[in-house]
Amino acid sequence: MTFGVFMHKDGSIYDDIPEVHYQFPKSYLSRAQQMVGDWIVYREPVKISKSKGFFAVAKVEEIIPDPTEPDRYRAIIERGSYLPFEPTVPHIVNGEQVERGVLNEEGKVSGRAQAAVRPLSPSDFARIISLGLPDEDFLPRSDDEVVEDNRVREHQTPFEIKRPIVQSLVSKPFRDRAFRRAVMHAYDGRCAVTGWKLVNGGGRLEAQAAHIRPVEHGGPDSVRNGLALSGTAHWMFDRGLIGLSDELDIMVSRQVNDPASVEGNINRTVKALVPARESDKPHHQFIAWHREHCFKH
Repeated sequence: MTFGVFMHKDGSIYDDIPEVHYQFPKSYLSRAQQMVGDWIVYREPVKISKSKGFFAVAKVEEIIPDPTEPDRYRAIIERGSYLPFEPTVPHIVNGEQVERGVLNEEGKVSGRAQAAVRPLSPSDFARIISLGLPDEDFLPRSDDEVVEDNRVREHQTPFEIKRPIVQSLVSKPFRDRAFRRAVMHAYDGRCAVTGWKLVNGGGRLEAQAAHIRPVEHGGPDSVRNGLALSGTAHWMFDRGLIGLSDELDIMVSRQVNDPASVEGNINRTVKALVPARESDKPHHQFIAWHREHCFKH
């Protein structure tokens, strides 16, 4: 098993849902098979305008032949493992490549950086994770800590690096904090239903990070499976009293006992206020699941 990088571009010829599966050609099969049972990071190509760089981490559960495309395969992402980075990690930090394994002996970016599926060293993995999922409880604070001034001590063994990272990546409190941070940033702290952006006296946003498809029902900790919702809107959404159409129209259940009050708190557009970036908008699969399993028609 080994850490890896999966290159992903929205709108490419490949049928990717990063939270669920990653499609790739047969030429990468042997590399991808090495990553089964281990963690990968997703990266947008450098050539994309305003590239997010490294934007998420996930665990590969298995590799299967693609059911629709011959000579292609799918890396199936382990349920509940996907986690978005906030902030996303640029390709270059402080003038240096974050993924140093793509550098050749002369310190220049090699052709390997173009490979859509490639292995990732433990030190590069630790560096990327520490930048994309900053958290005071993320790594041990000791004389042997993994991260120091955004650099990783290269002399540590893979096991010493891997253990604290993996422990955090599967920790529910850690994942909850990371999910909230990513959703609040994507929505700028504004409730998608009411349009309110309220901040209490302590500077904390009133809006909450809500899962569209709950984690306990197979929903990922993904921005595309999230909404920023005020407390009351969150309560109603979880109980199916409000829902979303495929066009993001806000629907009010016929079972609401006071529809006028609910409708009075919906923003004037009567559509969910979602991020401008396509890759941050609610995914239609998650919306459809909520409408089918939660929304009370």
